[in-house]
Amino acid sequence: MKKGKIALLAFILAAVALAALLVRNGTEASTGQAAPAAVALPAAFSDQAKMGERVFNAVCAACHGAAAAGTDVGPPLVHRIYEPSHHGDHAFEMAVANGVRAHHWTFGDMPPQPALTRADLNTVIAYIRELQRANGIE
Repeated sequence: MKKGKIALLAFILAAVALAALLVRNGTEASTGQAAPAAVALPAAFSDQAKMGERVFNAVCAACHGAAAAGTDVGPPLVHRIYEPSHHGDHAFEMAVANGVRAHHWTFGDMPPQPALTRADLNTVIAYIRELQRANGIE
C-alpha cells in the first residue's frame, strides 16, 4: 500500500475506535453495566420525601439501591434517563402498576409492585425527585 492509503486507513480506524468509545460511554445505561452511582443527598428532605424514603427503603431499595443509586440487579433512579422530561411521574406510576419491560438497561423486566398504594407512590416519587434535584437532574 502507498503511504497515503496507509495513513488514511489508520485515520479511519482511529475514528471508528473513537466513535465506538463515545457510543459505549454515551449508552452506558443501555448496557446495564453501570456501577452504582455516588448520590449526593439534599441538605434536607421535605416531609413528603422523608415518608417516601421510608417507603422506598422498604419496597424499592433492594433493587434500586440506597438513595436510588442502583445495584447489580436494578438501575439507579438518580440518573439522567429518569429526569422528569424523559420519565415523568406518570412513568413511575405505570411502572409500579404494570411493571416495565427492560428498555434502557439489561437488568431484566421490573415486575409490578402491588404493595405500593398511590399515596405511598406519591411520597416515593417526591423522594426520588428531590434526590435527582440534589444531583443536578431536573
